[in-house]
Amino acid sequence: MQPNSNPLISIVITTKNEEKNIENCLISIKEQTCKNIEIIVVDNYSDDKTKELSLKYTDKVYDKGPERSAQRNYGMIDMSSGKYVMFVDADMMLGPYLIEMCIEHMQNYNDIALHIPEVILGTNYFSKVRRFERSFYDGTVIDGARFFDKEKFIEVGGFDESMSGPEDWDIDKKIKQIGTIGLIDTISKDIQNWKLNEYISTRGVKASRYASSIFHNEADFILSDYLKKKGYYAKSFDTYIAKWGKEDKDISKQFGLWYRFFGVFLENGKFLKLLAHPLLTFGMYFLRFMVGVKFLMRKVK
Repeated sequence: MQPNSNPLISIVITTKNEEKNIENCLISIKEQTCKNIEIIVVDNYSDDKTKELSLKYTDKVYDKGPERSAQRNYGMIDMSSGKYVMFVDADMMLGPYLIEMCIEHMQNYNDIALHIPEVILGTNYFSKVRRFERSFYDGTVIDGARFFDKEKFIEVGGFDESMSGPEDWDIDKKIKQIGTIGLIDTISKDIQNWKLNEYISTRGVKASRYASSIFHNEADFILSDYLKKKGYYAKSFDTYIAKWGKEDKDISKQFGLWYRFFGVFLENGKFLKLLAHPLLTFGMYFLRFMVGVKFLMRKVK
């Protein structure tokens, strides 16, 4: 990190009945090597202990709905004070060096937003499949930026609140109209004394290998719930496609059979991972097929 440079970072967590996850997310933010962080929790009127637990770590806890796009915009535009803004979900944890790496990247490159490597947690078969699948997406059009220069985020109007699902792809496209999106490197560090090290390791991942990544807790993966969520998000896809046009090069990849089933897994030598892990590859294609069915059925009530 550059000397004498300590910008404020505003991290927004969107929640809805997340008492099971919220504390680990907040601990991971408090445990960052960079300490100049403002934590903002934007809750969607939870009826559990989400807000009560959040208030142990920050006094900036608000209610906002009806969807996560509105929650994110409220926290990142209306309530934040940082030079940079970031959003995470409550079931995510930040590797302890992540924010330091984000600041260093933003100060040394001309990018105005960042993709961040994401590691799926869990020891059951489909959690391992999801971890394997997600590893192919970093920095591609399937990924979505999480860390932004606040002024640029405001310039593009934040998230499109008419969408719930593809708004992550939509914000990337808006950002790309005025600048570039970088990708944070995954670094290894000795973080044996990190408070969440054991929690991560018991869920199938060696935390020290991903000290600058996001850990996404899908340890309780249930296939039916996963497909239900994907089906819900798919309902906004037509709005997104209509906004940018089905001939748009990113949309052609995001919704095209070739790229979603083959291209993203083969490009840049990544196909070698498919050959090395045939059982995970089989499970990944099964999930891709089921999600594709949900996409085709999105207009069926």
